[in-house]
Amino acid sequence: MAVGFSSASLRLMGTAFGSAQAKVRLVGLILVACVAMFFLFGSGRHVSIGSMLVAAAMVGFGCLAMFRARGGVVQDAAESVVDAAHSRTVTRSKPSTRATGRRPAGSARSELAAALASCRSAFVAVGLFSGMLNVLMLAGSLYMLEVYDRVLPSRSLPTLVGISILLVILYCGQAFLDFVRARVLVRIGGALDEALGHRVYTSMLRLPLKAGREGDSLQPMRDLDSVRGFLSGIGPTALFDLPWMPIYLVIIFMFHWVLGVTALLGAIVLVVLTLLAERLTRQPVSAATLSGNRRGGLITAGTRNAEVVAAMGMAGGLASRWRDANLDFIADQRKVSDVAGSFGAVSKVLRMLLQSSMLGIGAWLVIEQEATAGVIIAASILSGRALAPVDLAIANWKGFVSARQGWQRLTKVLAAMPAENEPMLLPAPNASVTMQNAMIAAPGAQRLLVQDASFAMEAGHGLGIIGPSGSGKSTLVRALVGAWQPVSGRVKLDGADLDQWSSQERGRHIGYLPQDVELFAGTVAENISRFELDADADAIIAAAKAAGAHDLIVSFRQGYETEIGEHGEALSAGQRQRIALARALYRDPFLVVLDEPNSNLDMDGEQALIRAMLGVRERGGVVVIVAHRPNVLAAVDFIMAMNQGRLHEFGPKDEVFAKMFPMLRPVASSNPPLRPTADSAPVAAGIRTGGGN
Repeated sequence: MAVGFSSASLRLMGTAFGSAQAKVRLVGLILVACVAMFFLFGSGRHVSIGSMLVAAAMVGFGCLAMFRARGGVVQDAAESVVDAAHSRTVTRSKPSTRATGRRPAGSARSELAAALASCRSAFVAVGLFSGMLNVLMLAGSLYMLEVYDRVLPSRSLPTLVGISILLVILYCGQAFLDFVRARVLVRIGGALDEALGHRVYTSMLRLPLKAGREGDSLQPMRDLDSVRGFLSGIGPTALFDLPWMPIYLVIIFMFHWVLGVTALLGAIVLVVLTLLAERLTRQPVSAATLSGNRRGGLITAGTRNAEVVAAMGMAGGLASRWRDANLDFIADQRKVSDVAGSFGAVSKVLRMLLQSSMLGIGAWLVIEQEATAGVIIAASILSGRALAPVDLAIANWKGFVSARQGWQRLTKVLAAMPAENEPMLLPAPNASVTMQNAMIAAPGAQRLLVQDASFAMEAGHGLGIIGPSGSGKSTLVRALVGAWQPVSGRVKLDGADLDQWSSQERGRHIGYLPQDVELFAGTVAENISRFELDADADAIIAAAKAAGAHDLIVSFRQGYETEIGEHGEALSAGQRQRIALARALYRDPFLVVLDEPNSNLDMDGEQALIRAMLGVRERGGVVVIVAHRPNVLAAVDFIMAMNQGRLHEFGPKDEVFAKMFPMLRPVASSNPPLRPTADSAPVAAGIRTGGGN
């Protein structure tokens, strides 16, 4: 009944003793100590069942007081982990020196360990609750022992009523402790997810840019969900209950050594089954994860390209591929379920057989007058309780293996994607863009797509990149904006390498319109503002006007608050491209890189694009555009021609066109007046014109 005290009562107790939680914990410690002193020095030779149950209740209340007086230990753990993660990821408000090196190789492991270590107090509380629960679970066995050995021989109805009432009270306390333990485990899982969720998400965003797009891009988040689900479930309770198995076995040995040996042999058999389950489920669980990823990838690809599938009748072929992948997944899942189910059934039968054996052996001992009738029932119940954690562990072994493999994969991902250090805040670039001897390959690949690329552009100039398909144009601009890391060479803004800015700060100075336009679910305004939390409405409208998209946007029924749907599906291709151009121009970035920005534009859209490019140059920015159609090249003054991954030509537009197309009239230039600089002409560092094929 004492264990039913609420946390409010405990806090009130703390106020009465001086409003200090430490004093409430002291009360709980005194209760536990008093029980220990009673058993050590004041119990005499024998202890009655009533005394043991009352002592169990007092210890339970003491442990509950020590835990609940911590003032929300799990919440404190979550806040400490989140604060630590926040301090590692947010931009510092004051300048600091640049980090001297990368994070150590084992930092991801310590990062995950720190998340669990911050919940250490909660785990200790779960351990205390598990201990009390296992003590209270002795109540049923001891009750049966008292009924058979005392109540029935003495025919004492008051004794039966008294111990029955006490048993009900203890069972209520057991239910309460079990309820609290389950809630604590759920909050431990939530604290872990809250601490690592942001870190895992940002790693998922960076992973395709470093390791390529092979595999399931959502797997790290699924792994985190798997770990959180295991910690929040009943699986950990088996691990906390396992250390109590020897105690139950010792108590059974105290009844009789034959009963103890029987229970010990049963425990050994079940432990061996647990180890076999671990060995035999490891590979099937891993295979099921991989086949599930393949099946999910086919579903994602099919739904994303539903229009193509419907228009060209590809549903049958794709469905056949999905069916094969699904059959593989089902087969792998069947193997896992067969192994886990088989061991679960065997362990269940063995436990039932063991309990029956305990009854039979106990009956034989009673016949031989070496035990009482109560020992038969008590030993049978205790043997079942002793082996219950092993049985529970086998039943939940599939989840444990999945969580462990997810933890290992998550460790590798975070090790490959260390948290970004926050370098010293540099001034906004306003002078030049430089690429030096860049060798560029796709993430996770070895083949070089661009070789020995070097050029420099100064403020107020525009560069058009031309060349046949597959010549490396898009690859070059991906490295120019920092999306892909060069294998060797350097990319600089105002003489500083791109990695001297944090990704968030660097993004403020770069506008990028990729070849494949992707918008995100949200409003038009949110997409233009790049989902900034403190987006400036004036800056959003200015970017839309600069892109020539303002009139288009206000023509929508809800204007800038129009929901565009997943991937911008509510808009046409041309509308998406113009809104993506406005996003690239948001807050007037210094470097604006456009990869075939006119592929879906009509005549009015192209004119708006040209005006936007000229506007960037007029305000002192740098424009780089990849184009196949020559119309938009009117807004640039320099041309780079690429072929087979190399710079073929570079120079002023008229000179390059005259050299490459002597019979073609030059494209008219619309060059704005440039602001005065020390050297207003772009330079090409180490360019070998004519070096391509």
